[in-house]
Formats: sequence, structure tokens, C-alpha cells
Amino acid sequence: MARRYRYAFAKKKEAEKGKLSVGLAAASFLLFLAAVLLAFFLEGSLGYLVGGTSLFAMLLSVYGFIMGLVSFSEEERNHRTSIIGSITNGIIMVGWLGLFLMGV
Repeated sequence: MARRYRYAFAKKKEAEKGKLSVGLAAASFLLFLAAVLLAFFLEGSLGYLVGGTSLFAMLLSVYGFIMGLVSFSEEERNHRTSIIGSITNGIIMVGWLGLFLMGV
């Protein structure tokens, strides 16, 4: 009869800065939705409010991307949220850059 090996995996905690990165991606996306709704309901007036919201959301996604990359240096941690946060913030950052360049 074959031997059965028992493996025990220690549960690792998620990287703290990875969690922050995912949270910043969610905040940036919610601010994007808020900017779109503001622009729609205000019918183009108060553009500085929409622009400020968009700029803040873009800066949040840049900071979230940086935090996602920095979180990979945390040892003995699970990096699943780091990967999700980095990729999501990267996509949002490219989307914001595209919107900005279309406006210029």
C-alpha cells in the first residue's frame, strides 16, 4: 500500500500594503463613478469640481500602484492582494491617463 504523506501549510497573513493597494483601487474607481455622475447631473457646469475629483482619483491610483509594488518586499506574507492591487491600480492608472490625453 502506498504511503500517504501529510502536509501542513502555515497560514500566512496578507501583506498590509497589499490590502491598502486594493482599498485605494476601490476608492479610485468609486471616485471615477462619482466624477461621471457629477458631470452628468451638473450638465457640464462646475467642471473644476469634476476635474478635482478626477485628479484626486488618479493620484490615488498612482499611490496604490506604488504601494502594491512595495508590498512585495514584505516577507512571510501572502501576496495575493499585492498582485490584485498592483494590476487593478495599473489598469485604472492607464485609463485615467487615456482620459487625460483625450482631453488634451
